[in-house]
Amino acid sequence: MPSGRKEKQKMVSIFITGTDTGVGKTVLSLMLMHYFLKRGNNPFYLKPVQTGCRHPHEEESDAAFVYRHLPPFRGRNPAEAVGLCFPHPKAPFFAARDAGVTILEEQIKNLIAEKKTSFSPLIVEFAGGLLVPLTESLLNIDLLRPEDQVLLAARASLGTINHTLLSLEALKRRNIIPLGVIFLDPLGTPPDMIKENGEAIRKYGGISVVGTIGPIEDFSFLPALCETLFDKLFSR
Repeated sequence: MPSGRKEKQKMVSIFITGTDTGVGKTVLSLMLMHYFLKRGNNPFYLKPVQTGCRHPHEEESDAAFVYRHLPPFRGRNPAEAVGLCFPHPKAPFFAARDAGVTILEEQIKNLIAEKKTSFSPLIVEFAGGLLVPLTESLLNIDLLRPEDQVLLAARASLGTINHTLLSLEALKRRNIIPLGVIFLDPLGTPPDMIKENGEAIRKYGGISVVGTIGPIEDFSFLPALCETLFDKLFSR
């Protein structure tokens, strides 16, 4: 079974989405930034909407976490990587409503388009999963086009089969073929379970799990395992 699209294509942007809250999208985004910096590319991390923090500089800010662990970005303002920031840890539509703000579709699309002109690849991390609402009428998945490159971050542990297959089904309905599924496993799921979960996703979802990112001791460096994993996707 294929791991996703195999044809060689120009890197422009990679959308990072997840099967669940706290699945590890930000860690995956950080590792991709390390990888492309090491390859001599000009990558940029973008979080169009961040909830659960009052300001991009806060400890809870995903952009602050990424910048803290990227030597070339230390000392830079993480606010440049965040479009909108809301304090309540909710879906963006509700977090924005609590703050008395209306998120505009064009605001998000224009931000992504603007960054695309200056960086390659642009690593875009969604706030939550594919069907999380941004506005009354806009879901995360509505920002994607069939030609976009999408990486699906998933748990390696129990429950991931259902969540991952549902996410793949949502993408399939929009004619979007993801680059691949990547397991994140910071707690150490039994290897047999990881293998069986991957087998089920390949059998029923038609997409192979590219690999598993286990516990990372130092986020300031790219682990060899991550480099090998990303080589499978991007060195062709």
